[in-house]
Amino acid sequence: MGKKLDALLGRKFKTSKLKTTLNLAIPRLSQLKKHRLARFTIARSDVIQLLRLNHHQQALLRVEQVIKDQNMLDVYDMIHGYCNLLIQRINLIEQVNECPKELEEAVSNLLYGAPRCGEFPELQEIRAILTSRFGKEFADDASELRRNCGVSQTMIQKLSPAQSTLDCRMKILTDIAKENGIILQLDLSSSEIRKEKVVEKKKIEKKMSFSESKNYKDATDAAQDAFESAAYAAIAARAAVELARSESFVSDSSDSNSDGNESFHSAKDYITSQGQQVNLENKLNSTKIKRLYRQ
Repeated sequence: MGKKLDALLGRKFKTSKLKTTLNLAIPRLSQLKKHRLARFTIARSDVIQLLRLNHHQQALLRVEQVIKDQNMLDVYDMIHGYCNLLIQRINLIEQVNECPKELEEAVSNLLYGAPRCGEFPELQEIRAILTSRFGKEFADDASELRRNCGVSQTMIQKLSPAQSTLDCRMKILTDIAKENGIILQLDLSSSEIRKEKVVEKKKIEKKMSFSESKNYKDATDAAQDAFESAAYAAIAARAAVELARSESFVSDSSDSNSDGNESFHSAKDYITSQGQQVNLENKLNSTKIKRLYRQ
């Protein structure tokens, strides 16, 4: 309705405000990245210090902040690229009434990221301008992640408020330990880790249960969900094996007088198997995304 009214009154979208705001957003991004990088450096230093003090369980908890800060740094880099792209194609935005296909990813990601980057006022202004240009429905599609909204899966994952998975934290912690010449020793039988693995296993089982209750549109959808269910079953089975291994490790460690090497080998085995699980889950997510865009 707003666009029709503008046309009737002879109004024309002016790109000067958008271009000015985009140019203001870029130096703001530099400031935000500087502050976030400082937080990232502190969090990573804390993890290294905890590892050197042999507080490896605490380091596993602290590494969560390292991941969050790295995710935001990646988001800022993405936003920087999108802002530069819109500046370069500002004339195209002025000429068309709907978001051009070549700018759909940039516009959608900026619309999605704006309410999730509260300390970024320029991005809020960009969102308001883009909403007035391309319509509230287009903006809502991106903000609410409706079908074919154009928002990057990477942006969604980086801005997710959910805690990172145990597999992800283990991988980052292992990399940090390796870079600093530290042998990682984690008690994989600890109640916290076992509890988290049980929670993740239940999430997988819930996804499998939901898949079984769906009504399929065609044979392709049915076949796709069959593949996903089989993959989830494999992941769940692997999780069960790891839980059993943890329980066995508790029993063995109580009867042995080893010097701690056994704990390290178990952790190494765990990381190897979990890395395979992550690869399987990534393939699964990639397949899901492709099917979503085909629809």
